[in-house]
This record gives sequence, structure tokens and C-alpha cells, in this order.
Amino acid sequence: MKKLVMAMVGLAWFSSHGMAENVVQPKDTVVLQPEMTYQSLEGWGSSLCWWAAQVGKWDEAKVDSIVEMLTSPDQLNMNIFRYNIGGGDDPSHADGHMVKGKGKRAEMEGFKASPEAPYDWNADAAQRKILLKIKEKRPDAVFEAFSNSAPYWMTVSGCAAGYTDPSKDNLKPEYEEMFCQYLIDVCKHYKDTYQIDFKTLEPFNESYSNYWYAEGSQEGCHFEPQTQIRIIRKLYPMLKESGLKTVISASDETNLNHFLKVQQAYEEAGDIWEKLGQLNTHTYSGTNEERLQVRELVARAGKPFWQSETGPSGGSGLESNLLLVQKLFDDMRIMRPQAWLDWQIMEENNNEWCVLRGNFQTQVYRPIKNFYVRMQITRFFKQGYTFIESGHDQVLAAVSPSGKELVFTWLNTSDQEQTATISLEKFRSAKPEVRVWRTSQEEDCQALPAVKVRNGVLSYQAPARSLTTFVVTL
Repeated sequence: MKKLVMAMVGLAWFSSHGMAENVVQPKDTVVLQPEMTYQSLEGWGSSLCWWAAQVGKWDEAKVDSIVEMLTSPDQLNMNIFRYNIGGGDDPSHADGHMVKGKGKRAEMEGFKASPEAPYDWNADAAQRKILLKIKEKRPDAVFEAFSNSAPYWMTVSGCAAGYTDPSKDNLKPEYEEMFCQYLIDVCKHYKDTYQIDFKTLEPFNESYSNYWYAEGSQEGCHFEPQTQIRIIRKLYPMLKESGLKTVISASDETNLNHFLKVQQAYEEAGDIWEKLGQLNTHTYSGTNEERLQVRELVARAGKPFWQSETGPSGGSGLESNLLLVQKLFDDMRIMRPQAWLDWQIMEENNNEWCVLRGNFQTQVYRPIKNFYVRMQITRFFKQGYTFIESGHDQVLAAVSPSGKELVFTWLNTSDQEQTATISLEKFRSAKPEVRVWRTSQEEDCQALPAVKVRNGVLSYQAPARSLTTFVVTL
């Protein structure tokens, strides 16, 4: 049996305030710190690209069932969704390079076929159907609009997948204002026609990366930091004049290293942060040191902050699912975004990049283990809850707005059982019985018998490769 040694983070805080002398904790105990409060949760969610553009074509009953699974407070409890404004590739590329790369799902439909063409508002019906179903099920849903690439006819290469040199910009400079107008027109159409208020508009996606190349596997567009700055300066006044309440978010870089570099360029420009309503990053890679640097940068910017897209970082099956939860814990505890989002909801050929596995042609689907792994967090850490210090990288904790509920989750990524000892001494109003749910190789967010709190301490044996959530009534 393996026992973890837990650091008593926060003890120095009490000592410096003259409060530690009478505090005696059992050895190897996690001490939850309600006085050390951090960000409040805006929500959990996912991109609608690409899965929604496929599932939106399915039978109505199946679409309704999937949306219910995603949005129900008793299931995934997701309330944030990112709608992809497709650029649309050259029609002659249909069923070509993107299908060979990421599949038919990657061929997103654009709304405008040429500079002179009228908008085709019938385009992208399937993704729109999912968007509207979500709005119906979750009136409190938060939506972001984002772009992977401008329409192909605005690009240097004539391809929405990128430039022939993936380290160079693909949007023609003379089309920058038209690109901004394109994004605004789509947002305005959704507001006027469907009453969809996009909270944010993200004009870039992993744009500092050098893997967006002509005839590649999906829509993508490189933008140098200085080009991003130039576009933001054009987009900002145009968006203000549109009458929309939508604000700009940026820059959705693929990893924390790129995010820091681009945001530092924004900061040095002197006038960009004031034009942004929100900062976004992806966390496909990043160290905890970089997470701390991101937190400090976001604090300087004084902006809302999302982890807007990520995915697995290794392993397979449940092992991969739990390693992604470790990334979630690191993001929420160190970087402290207000929202944390997945990339894909449904995949056809794996159990790691999704929570539902299905077949886009046969309309057969099922929740997989990762669905219940994610539910262990998103169902219980609810919108408005405030994260508190847990003092351990495998424990995430938060308190409800009313102060009447404490939620914490213990993550065991190892292949051995762990002994968990959690002090609730600072929650003197905690009721002696704690409700418990667990996901493991054999369990799917299964309710377990209540755990007793004795002398302010909760003791628990965490099975190998498991995720356990505790709900304490205060």
C-alpha cells in the first residue's frame, strides 16, 4: 500500500498571522484552506468544431439525447461552447486533403464564396442545430465564436489549411479588414436571427504555430504576433460600431510557451490588452512554471481568462483520461482560469480525445470512460463555486457561493492504492457524513456509501487509477 506524503501548504500563512501555534494536524494530512480563495468558476465546456457539424445531421431524438448528456446538471453540466466560424476551403479541394487528414468533419462550411458573393446563411446548418439545441436546454449557456482560418479566397495560398510555408502568414494584408467584417457579420447574423449573444469573438487559433500548411489536414492560419496586433487594432473599432456586446478574446495559442510570447508582444504594444475582453490559451503542453508565469501575466492584464481548448498528453484508455484530469488540476490550481474546455465531444476511433465515441455515418454512439471521468469534476464543481487551496497537486477543492457546500476530488493516477487523509478542521460546521462518488476501471461515477468524518479528519482508501469526489454539507 502506497501512502502519499502531503505538504501542509498554508501553515506558514497561519504562523505569520499568529494563528498556527495551537493547530496540530496528523502527519501526512491534506489540509484544505478555506481562507485561501482563488478564482470563481464560470463553467466547463467544449468546442463545437468538428463533432457538431456531423452530429447535427443525425435523427432529432439522438441529437436531443446528446445535448442533454452534455448540458444536464446531473451529467456533464457543461455551459460553455465555442462555435467555429468556418472559413470554407476551395470547393475544388472537397473530399481531398482535409478528408485524408482529419476526415470529412474537418471540411467546415464558410458563409461567403467570394468577395462579391452574398452571404449564404443556409451554410453550416448542422453545427448551428447543435448550437441552438444547447441554447434551448441551457438558457444560461455562454458562447464564444472562433475562427481557424479566413475563407480560402482571402488567403495567399488559396487554401484554408495554411500557407505553403507554415511559418508565414496566410491572410492577404489587403483582406484584413474584410476578414474582420466577415467575423462580425456572422456574429451579428446569429444575434439578429437566433438571439445568440456571443460573449467573445476569437479571430485566431493556434496562430503562432508552424503546422498550418497548404493542403493540410484542417483549417488553420499562421499569424505573426505583429500581424495579430494589427488585426486587433482593426477589429476592435469595427466590433464596437456593430452594436454587439461581443468582445475580443485572444490568442488561443497551442501551448503556454507560445501564449506567453504572444501576450508579451501584446503587452509591449501598449494598446492591445485594453482592446481585449478576455485572454484565452490552450494547454496542449506547458510546465507548471509556465502556468505560474501565465497567472502572473493574466493578473497584469486584469482580464477574464479561459483555458479554451486542450486534450490528452499521453497514455491510453483510463490512464490517459486521468492524466488529462491531472492537467485540469494543474491548470485550475496554478494558472487559475475561470473556465476549462475540452476540444472534442465525439470521436470515431479513440477513447482519449472525446467523452462520447460514435460513428458519424451510422449514428451509433455511447458514453465512454472519459465521460464519467469528466463528470466527476464538472457535475460537482458547479458554476459560481470558488476554488480554495488544497495544498496538493492531486486534490482540487472548491466552496459553493452560499458557503453551504464543500467539494473536493482526489485523483490517483498511479497503479497502486493510496491512503488519503484530509483535514476538515477548518470547516467546523461540516456534517459528519460526506457523500462520495467514484470512477475507476470498474465504476462509472458511482455513488458510494457515505464516509465518516472523525475529529475533523476524513480517511479514505483510493483505489489504483481512480477519481473520487467528496461533497460535504456545511
